Amino acid sequence: MHRLDMTRDAHKFLCGLDAKQFKQVATKILELMRDPTPADSQQLKGFEGRRTDIGEYRIVYTYDSQVVYIVVIDKRNDDAVYKQLKKK
Repeated sequence: MHRLDMTRDAHKFLCGLDAKQFKQVATKILELMRDPTPADSQQLKGFEGRRTDIGEYRIVYTYDSQVVYIVVIDKRNDDAVYKQLKKK
């Protein structure tokens, strides 16, 4: 199993979710720690990393042989996720 690391902004967003949404997103993150390339994830075009969706949220992350690094968690119905990637 991979270790987990995440940006401060991703952690803040996750902690701001209500209990049901927090559980959904946290469960997906735990699944990424076991398998960082699940069938429902995609390599990003124009950015480093991968993305996966859970409900109305998108998780953008990178990984190596030991760590899954959560870069951004945000709503998936707009371009907010990708605007945050451009800032980094």
